Amino acid sequence: MKTIIIFFTFVIASLSVTSCKVETKEAPIQKTDISEFLGQWTIDIEGGSVGWIEVRQEDNYLDADILWGGGSVLPVSAIFLAKDYVLVIQRSNNIIRKRDENNNPVKSHVVANWLEITKNGDKINGILLSPRRNGLSVDSTLFTGTKLPPVPPAPDLTSLKFGTPVILFNGKDLTGWKLIDEKQTNGFKVVDGVLVNDPVQTEGAPHISYGNLRTDQEFEDFNLKLEVNVPAGSNSGVYLRGIYEIQVMDSYKRELDPHNMGAVYSRIKPVTAAEKPAGEWQSMDITLCDRHITVILNGTKIIDNQPVYGPTGGAMKSDVFAPGPIYLQGDHGKVSYRNILLTPIVK
Repeated sequence: MKTIIIFFTFVIASLSVTSCKVETKEAPIQKTDISEFLGQWTIDIEGGSVGWIEVRQEDNYLDADILWGGGSVLPVSAIFLAKDYVLVIQRSNNIIRKRDENNNPVKSHVVANWLEITKNGDKINGILLSPRRNGLSVDSTLFTGTKLPPVPPAPDLTSLKFGTPVILFNGKDLTGWKLIDEKQTNGFKVVDGVLVNDPVQTEGAPHISYGNLRTDQEFEDFNLKLEVNVPAGSNSGVYLRGIYEIQVMDSYKRELDPHNMGAVYSRIKPVTAAEKPAGEWQSMDITLCDRHITVILNGTKIIDNQPVYGPTGGAMKSDVFAPGPIYLQGDHGKVSYRNILLTPIVK
């Protein structure tokens, strides 16, 4: 997945908030201690996308990180508890309004998106308010959230028991695979025993919306082995259980970054670079077990049994405990896969 830097501001508001006055006597609003908001929350966003929020209490202030739909996990610009029951989270985007004759900015505005969040039992409810760039209107999006329990201790990978391996790609056709959204265009095809995705856009023609390809089967914890070939400048991703993206991209000789080849996208940075040059076949050996991920890229362990705290951008669902498919990003760039083998972990 390409790095999408979206500066946004969030304020989390109660779904029950309304501008209409009610004549009947309302029950008093239950005040909330800030401790009830602390921790990590997976978010179900109106329209079907997924987010994640972590709220922390530092030495003498609140802080938070947020993932909203696609893109990366990003820090917030402000967070506070309002009226003892509404948690407000905000991020800001500096928009340049005017430039001089040398294209230097002379006037800019800070445009803030925000969320307002209230507790609802062991869940949270909220609304995202996103002002339009011209300030004449605002978009609103409802969401709900579920508290995540702490990640368990790292599993002992030497004692794992494995089931029968499953060949996910037969080298002949797309049997066992389907688009996540059947309304989109399928850019995947089989060429000489290789699964190739080539999302071509024609200049001057209408944009084609290419879809992501997923397995029919769903899995719990497993080891996944595959080979991938990424052309120069291209980009894709392998999603584990439809939740966690292992980055696939041409990042040869780049500085270490959580968006490089083999990283858990925007969450876990490889400890060393093991990419090959663009256009060469590369091997990935990935283990997902007890919310921990290990990645061996081209024979080098670049992520060693590290905890993954929540979904990555583009996740299909928010439930990090439910079985899910393997899915391959098809909407970014050309990429080829072969020898895709999944071996379930038996518990």
